[in-house]
Amino acid sequence: MSEVEETIKRIQQHKGVEGVIVASNDGIPIRSNLDTATTNHYTHAEHSLVEKCRRMIRDIDPQNDVTFIRVRSKKNEILIAPDKDYSLVVIQNPTSE
Repeated sequence: MSEVEETIKRIQQHKGVEGVIVASNDGIPIRSNLDTATTNHYTHAEHSLVEKCRRMIRDIDPQNDVTFIRVRSKKNEILIAPDKDYSLVVIQNPTSE
């Protein structure tokens, strides 16, 4: 098993984790444990959000960049870690025990 697969498996084992997606910086899903429609929906939203956040941060400081985004709603929490080539998206239920 590759290092990426081991990392995804380890993340999935945390309580409350409902989904893990690895996507390219072009917004194309590469790996996911969710169904295709849900994966595409989250990936499209993630790509758009990261680009908007990146523009906002660079407007303030052109030498800076986004390293992590956390969005919490009533139903779940979305954690996004954009990197140079890929983004990691974790969907979790923050109230699960």
